[in-house]
Amino acid sequence: MRPDQFSDLAVFAAIASHRSFTRAAKRLGVTQSALSQTMKRLEGQLGFGLLTRTTRSVAPTAAGERLLATLSPALAGLDNEIEALSHAPGAAIGTIRITTGKHAADTVLWPMLPSFMRRYPGIEVEVCVEDGMTDVVADRYDAGIRLGERLEKDMIAIAIGPPVRVAVVAAAGYLKDHPAPIEPADLTEHRCVAYRDAHGNLSPWSFERGGHAMTVTPRRGPVFNDADLLVAAALEGFGVLYILEDLVAAPIADGRLIRLLEPWCEPFAGYHLYYPDRKGTTAFELFKEALRESRRSRRIDPSPPSKSS
Repeated sequence: MRPDQFSDLAVFAAIASHRSFTRAAKRLGVTQSALSQTMKRLEGQLGFGLLTRTTRSVAPTAAGERLLATLSPALAGLDNEIEALSHAPGAAIGTIRITTGKHAADTVLWPMLPSFMRRYPGIEVEVCVEDGMTDVVADRYDAGIRLGERLEKDMIAIAIGPPVRVAVVAAAGYLKDHPAPIEPADLTEHRCVAYRDAHGNLSPWSFERGGHAMTVTPRRGPVFNDADLLVAAALEGFGVLYILEDLVAAPIADGRLIRLLEPWCEPFAGYHLYYPDRKGTTAFELFKEALRESRRSRRIDPSPPSKSS
């Protein structure tokens, strides 16, 4: 079917319904002449007649009746769907695809997502939890969520979470046999429970104190790509662990893990929503605002969108 035939078929359905060019023209807000020209064009394109006309009436042909059996329910279904969507809560529709890490999904995204999906049932949400940075343009995502220090420079970035800190910890049993590190360089003498990302790289351990930055690459020790296993290995005394502090808050509080190098673990930029510098859909704009509102509800001062640095 040619694209322009859809509107012509709707005209045919209106004439057949009213059994009158006059009444159909009034209903559609056009002239009878315009309707006649539309029907002449449509019948010519289809190659068969749709209406039988007399001086007193208009009726569908046999072919017209057969076409109406499919056409009328389809048009009615479209009308009903449009009406339903126009009165639906938050009538916005669309699809949002987001890439995020596991920790961000648990601590920033999921706390706002259930209420967002209930408020906007016409918006389909797809979340892909994956490690490492993702090219949102190449992989056709609307946006990603990552720590602010890891963002690409050509992305728009909006802070959606508070600043975060890491904790360097070890079990008391491990520290009985290994002197506690005094500064990051001392970690080269320790077994380290390390994390390997999706690209096969051991994640470096970054430190900062009073403007002085230092990076250490963990060497000896077990390697995992799962936060629960990292913590479990540290609790069993297999080495020193570098991890986001909220993931080890409980074992630090109850003494199962001892915090180390705390002066070197200064807060840094938390989670950001990042996306390309282009006009977003209504659905995506609503999603961004919901993340901002969730951040405000946690009593964090909002910050305006900016180029990441």
